[in-house]
Amino acid sequence: MARRRSTPVELPVFDADYSFTAHAASQFINYEKDRQVKSKDTVYATSNGVPMPHPYETQRVGENGPLLLQDFHLLDLLSHFDRERVPERVVHAKGGGAHGFFECTDPIPELTQFGLFGTKGKKCPVTARFSTVGGESGSHDLARDPRGFAVKFRTEDGIWDMVANNTPVFFLRDPVKFPHFIHTQKRDPSTHLTHADDSTMFWDYLCNNPESVHQVMILMGDRGIPDGFRFMHGYSGHTLKLVNKAGDWVYCQVHMKSMQGAKFITQEDSAKLSPDYSQKDLYEAIARGDYPKWTVEVQTMTPKQAEDVWEKQRINVFDLTHVWPQGQFPRKKVGEFTLNENAINYFAEIEQVAFNPAHMPPGIEPSADPVLQSRLFSYPDTHRHRIGVNYQQLPVNAPRTGFIFANFQRDGSMAFYNQGARPNYLSSIDPIRFRTRTIDLDKTHSHFTGQAITFLSEIRPEDFSAPRALWQKVWDEPARERFIKNTAGKMELCREKEFIKRQIAIFREVDPDIAARLEKATGVKGYDGIAGLSFNGTHNGMTKDPKLRYANGVSVAGGSSVATSNGAPSRGTHKDLNGVTNGA
Repeated sequence: MARRRSTPVELPVFDADYSFTAHAASQFINYEKDRQVKSKDTVYATSNGVPMPHPYETQRVGENGPLLLQDFHLLDLLSHFDRERVPERVVHAKGGGAHGFFECTDPIPELTQFGLFGTKGKKCPVTARFSTVGGESGSHDLARDPRGFAVKFRTEDGIWDMVANNTPVFFLRDPVKFPHFIHTQKRDPSTHLTHADDSTMFWDYLCNNPESVHQVMILMGDRGIPDGFRFMHGYSGHTLKLVNKAGDWVYCQVHMKSMQGAKFITQEDSAKLSPDYSQKDLYEAIARGDYPKWTVEVQTMTPKQAEDVWEKQRINVFDLTHVWPQGQFPRKKVGEFTLNENAINYFAEIEQVAFNPAHMPPGIEPSADPVLQSRLFSYPDTHRHRIGVNYQQLPVNAPRTGFIFANFQRDGSMAFYNQGARPNYLSSIDPIRFRTRTIDLDKTHSHFTGQAITFLSEIRPEDFSAPRALWQKVWDEPARERFIKNTAGKMELCREKEFIKRQIAIFREVDPDIAARLEKATGVKGYDGIAGLSFNGTHNGMTKDPKLRYANGVSVAGGSSVATSNGAPSRGTHKDLNGVTNGA
C-alpha cells in the first residue's frame, strides 16, 4: 500500500536581514507569540529547530535490532525529559496562582515615598501565588496547614514582593528554628510517613516551643482549612518600615483582606473534595469572569509607640508570634488588587515565579525582626539553587521599571539579558547613572550599639495573652468545639503521650478550659502548667527552678543568652547618639 504523504506546512517567512541583531530582536518578540500560538500553527521539531516527520519514530538496526546512537531526535527527547523537573520548593511546594493588577485607592504619601502608594489611581501588574506550607507538590490542597500568600507588585520603582501567610503569626520567632520546624512537618526519616498518619514529630516540636501556641490554635481552628484561595486573608506577619520623603518613618504591618469574605472547610468535608480543590476553584472563577479581589491595608506604629507597647503591654513588634491590637492600631486601606488573568502555562508563570521579601522599593524598609532578617537571605538563596542564578530574567520574575535598568550581574547559567557590550564594571569612560539617595540609613535604621551576644527567646506570660483572647473573645462555642475535635484528632496520631501531656500544659496556660476539654477528649491527663517543665527549644521564664530555666539545660557560664527585653524595642531603643528619637 502506498504511504500517505503528509500535508505540507507553510513555514514562516523571515526578513532578509541576516544579522545577529535581527535574530536577537526576533527572540524577544517571539516569547509572547510562543505563549499564545495554537498547536495547529506549529511544526514539530527538535530543540535545535530541525523539523521531524513524526515524534514517535526511532532509528534502529534492521526491524529488530538495537537503537542507533546517531538518533539525535530520540536522545534529545529523553535527555530533556530526564531533566524537566526543577527541585520543588522545600516549603510551599503545593500551590496555585494567577495574574492581575493593583490600584491605589487611598494614597499615603505622608507615610511612604513608595511611588505605588503615592497617587490615587496608580496601577501596576501583579502575580499572586497561594500555597500550603508543609506539603509536597502533589499533596492535598485542603491539608490543615497555614497558607502562603505571596504577591509580586511590578512597580515603576522595581519589584515589591509581599511574601505573606494567611495567618498574622507563625510558629516561631527565633530564625534558626525554621529549618528544624519545617523538618518536623515533613516525612519521618525512618517510617517515611507524614503527620497525617503519625503526628509524633509535629507534637514533639510544638510541646517544646510553647511560643507557637497562638499559631497552633489558629491552625487547629476554622482558619486551618480555608475554603480555597479566594476566601482567605493575607498578612505580612513581620514588621516592616514605611519611610516618607522627609525621611521620617513608622513601623508597619500589611494586611490583604479578601473582598469575597473569609470561609472555611471542616476537617470532615475536606476529605470529600479534590486534592486540587483550591487551584481549581481559583482557575474556574477567573475563567468565568468572577475575579477575586483583595484590599491592601496597613497598620502603623511610631517608634515611641513600639517602645510603649512593650513597656506597658508586653507586645513585641519584632516578634512573629505577637499581633498588634487593631482597636489600638487600626488598619488603613491603601488600595486593591484583582486577579483577572489565569496563567497560560502553569510551569512558566506559577512554578517558576519567585518571591523575595528583600525586594523592597524605596519607601519600604525591613525592621529588626530576626525571622524577617533571616528570610531576606534565605529566599533569594533558594531561588538561585532551584531555578538558577538568573531567575530574575525569567519573564514572570522580570522587573517592569519606568527606566532602563542595568547592573554588573553578568553571565552564569541561562543568561539571556546579558546587557550587551556595556562595561561589566564601573567604567569612567562609559558611566552608568545613579538615582538620587532618598533613604537616610542613619535615620531609618537607628544606631545599634552593643557587644555580640548569643540570643534565644524566652517563654513568658505575655505570650499567652493573644491566644487567650482568641479563645475567650473571638471564637464562639461551635468554633471552640471544632478546635477541640480537630486538636484531639491530631493528638490521637501521636505515639508519645508525654508530648500530649506537655502540649495540654501549654494550652492550660492559655485557658484551663482548653486543657480540661482536651483531657476529656483524649483521655490523657496533662501537666498542671509549664512552670515545672523545661523545654529544648526555648528558655522558660515562668519557672522558679534554675535547673528548668534554660533550654536543654544549656550552660550559661559564658552568657545566659536571655535578653531582658526578649528582643523587643525597649525604652530608648530608637534614640540616636545625640539622644534624638529617630522616626516619625
